Amino acid sequence: MKKTLEGSIAVAEAIKNCEPDVAACYPITPSTHIGEHLSEFFANGELKSYVNTEAEISSIAALIGASAAGGRAISVTSSQGLAYMHESLFCAAGMRLPMLIVVGNRSLSAPLSIWNDWQDSIAERDSGCMQFYAENNQEAVDLAIQAFKISEAVNLPAILGMDGFYLTHSVEPLDIPEITEVQKFLPKRVSAVKLDTKNPLTMGAYAFPQYYQGFRQDLHKDLLSAKTTIKNVHNEFAKQFGRKYGNGLIEEYNTKDAEYILISMGSAAGNAKDAADELRTAGEKVGVLRIRCYRPFPSEDIAKALDGKKGVGVFEKAYSMGAVPPVYADVSEAITNCKSRPQLSSFVGGLGGKDVTVDSLKILFGKLKKGVCKEWV
Repeated sequence: MKKTLEGSIAVAEAIKNCEPDVAACYPITPSTHIGEHLSEFFANGELKSYVNTEAEISSIAALIGASAAGGRAISVTSSQGLAYMHESLFCAAGMRLPMLIVVGNRSLSAPLSIWNDWQDSIAERDSGCMQFYAENNQEAVDLAIQAFKISEAVNLPAILGMDGFYLTHSVEPLDIPEITEVQKFLPKRVSAVKLDTKNPLTMGAYAFPQYYQGFRQDLHKDLLSAKTTIKNVHNEFAKQFGRKYGNGLIEEYNTKDAEYILISMGSAAGNAKDAADELRTAGEKVGVLRIRCYRPFPSEDIAKALDGKKGVGVFEKAYSMGAVPPVYADVSEAITNCKSRPQLSSFVGGLGGKDVTVDSLKILFGKLKKGVCKEWV
């Protein structure tokens, strides 16, 4: 159904149509509107349950309990709120509990900022949770539905990032899949292992040193194996609803004949596409590669797309203090598998909501031609 909605409200409607058993949220800007509307749906009898928690650590605790009991679980948060969930995200992934956490991406303190970058979710990249980033609100709606199915298929938590304010508070016409259509795509969760008073079991038990590493290795392998499920679920969604986003892991935009490519994620990739379009009209062979799934990292797909290119730049709204930027580091490892390795540059910008304009991204394409560079923009 086509509706003109704020991104947060649209995602809340999509979540409601996925019929979660437990929603547990604590409000924090800029994801507050999602939680507010989930609460409203519950008050109107359209949502099974909604838990007003006293903090984000309580929200993730409620999700862990709900998922362990076999339920479909959802929370929304941002910034310091996601950081407050940190220790329990490792628990949720290690216990193989599916759940969805929608993150209105926002910078971390200090200094205090309520504006967009990716530092909050990128900081959780090693937790064992899958991570997806939406370019626009239609994709955020579609990803929410897909993420539930992916998470429950591979038994791992999923984080869905949508850029704070740029997406959470923007209003546009969107297609919201109706509940009857969602039910065809996303059946009720059936858990093979769950907490049951009639059949007691232990989850997340103590592991002696000779066993712990094996569990972590298995988690790593299963996260990598989730790439196949992510692609399959994406293709299944495209077949039913008619919307496709690359191959589910990455999206290539005019990359086939491109000599220079800019890589990014989230809404920044939209501006990068506009920049590439303007340069294309001037005869420049440029393209954009958008990372849709950051964890598991699509190394093989990226290497294939970049093989033989002259220059590649990674633009990201995050930094790993004291080291190289995180997405750049992952892409650096990926291109070691290229037969003809491109020159790789790193660009970091947009932190704390700093504007990333089409013109500024056009400049980055120009810098790629001059050789390798590493800059804040």
